[in-house]
Amino acid sequence: MTDRPLGQYCGLARAFEIIGSRWSVLVVRDLILGPKLFAELHETLPRVSAEILARRLADLVEAGVVRLGAAGAYELTGYGQALEPILLELGLWGARSLGDPSPGDLYSIDIAILALRSTFRPDRARGIRAGFEVRFGELVVGARVDDGVLTVEEGPLPGADLVIESPLLKHLMSGELSPTDALWLGLVEAKGDPSMITTFVRLFSIPAAPERIVS
Repeated sequence: MTDRPLGQYCGLARAFEIIGSRWSVLVVRDLILGPKLFAELHETLPRVSAEILARRLADLVEAGVVRLGAAGAYELTGYGQALEPILLELGLWGARSLGDPSPGDLYSIDIAILALRSTFRPDRARGIRAGFEVRFGELVVGARVDDGVLTVEEGPLPGADLVIESPLLKHLMSGELSPTDALWLGLVEAKGDPSMITTFVRLFSIPAAPERIVS
């Protein structure tokens, strides 16, 4: 690894030595949904230079997290795939502190899919069978819930019970905005049964933001 070792004989310290370097964890994030070419990774990480991206990939290959597969695409190894539930949980933790997006913030189809996967509450989905088409501007994701099991894929979902689009979707999912208020104020567009919005935000939820103590 290129960064200076932390000097701690600790699994957590070693984990951060491997994926704690700037951009490394986002490289792993972008490989969770499948192999990608170097150019594809650079497209979704436009603020990292090609030189640094190549260095981070080399570090992850050296650590056994990533490998160079068929047709020159990078992919996660079994060791790297074990990071998926950890990163989804970490993403949910971080989502609690997300405000509104800043100008120029990138939002990709992979981020949209992983956002739904990280916020899904299987304990609330037992016995529920429903389909949701979620639109993030030009990005469209289909999410199907089948008795606690979630499947999320890029593109429209034929026969969806609810098609939903809102610039304040995060505020809906975190409970900062109620479905009733969102509909009444025209802050959400929905096709299908409007009551399914309540079901959606119950199944895909972000815990409340952390309390900020001001001294």
